[in-house]
Amino acid sequence: MQLTYVFSELGNGLRRNVSMTVAVVVTLFVSLTLVGLGLLLNAQADKAEKFWGDRLQITVFLCTDNSPRAACIDGKTTRAQKAAVVKVLRASDEVKSFRFENSRTAYAKWRELQTGNDDSQQQVLDSIRPKDLPESYWVTLKDPRKFRELRAQVGSMDGVGTVRDLREILQPIYFWITAFKWGAIGIAAVLLFAAILQVGNTIRLAAYARRKEIGIMRLVGASSLYIQLPFLLESLVAAVLGVALAGGAVFGFLYLVVYRVLRPNSSIVAWVDYSDGVVALVAMTLVGLLLTLVPTLLLTRRYLRV
Repeated sequence: MQLTYVFSELGNGLRRNVSMTVAVVVTLFVSLTLVGLGLLLNAQADKAEKFWGDRLQITVFLCTDNSPRAACIDGKTTRAQKAAVVKVLRASDEVKSFRFENSRTAYAKWRELQTGNDDSQQQVLDSIRPKDLPESYWVTLKDPRKFRELRAQVGSMDGVGTVRDLREILQPIYFWITAFKWGAIGIAAVLLFAAILQVGNTIRLAAYARRKEIGIMRLVGASSLYIQLPFLLESLVAAVLGVALAGGAVFGFLYLVVYRVLRPNSSIVAWVDYSDGVVALVAMTLVGLLLTLVPTLLLTRRYLRV
């Protein structure tokens, strides 16, 4: 096999189909970038669930004198009612640990977060006293996902005002992360399909342009691999360029957005890192090679009849 001829045909093919090759590279770049970002979002969702899942607690708020719930009709939670709540928490197999927080501690934490925008609002905030805030039990579960049963069990007891689960607050965040992930992967799937069509069109035009050379090669007994190799190398060049550009975009996103903006300014969640970028790059490389080389192998057998 004369490799000089193969590489010569590769250069000629890239020059003749430069516009189509650029179109394939750009399409692969955009679609693989979306695939990579979708994988990063998926990794971010997993990290967020694991991070928050280890820290999320159920908060059992007890009744105050002003609690509106029917279970608080007798006013502030009595000692007997607190003892009943503690008994249920200790008896539950799902509870890992729990702690009690009195009204003064809750008031101090609340004042750290609340600041009035003007004098009238500040007067309203100043009128609130520690006794107006409920006492509470902060419960850590062995399996954070199994919270509904305990919430239903404790929430129905006398002396319990409300039971708060932070998952309900974080649910919109999970929803939008999942929506962006599947949106990116869906758009990437459409663009990857367009890339396959462009690869097929490029192969068809290249085969038509070289029909005389291919006919001569058949007459002299050239092997199938020898005839297909220049086309495979053209697709490989396009795939490598597309993957390289997409990898640069993904790692640029990690550096500029995650490491320069998100990580220094927010520690509320574990963020994706470069190791997740490497995983995404490996996946993008495999997808890029499969979507260019496999169609090329199939289409060259059709158009070249080797």
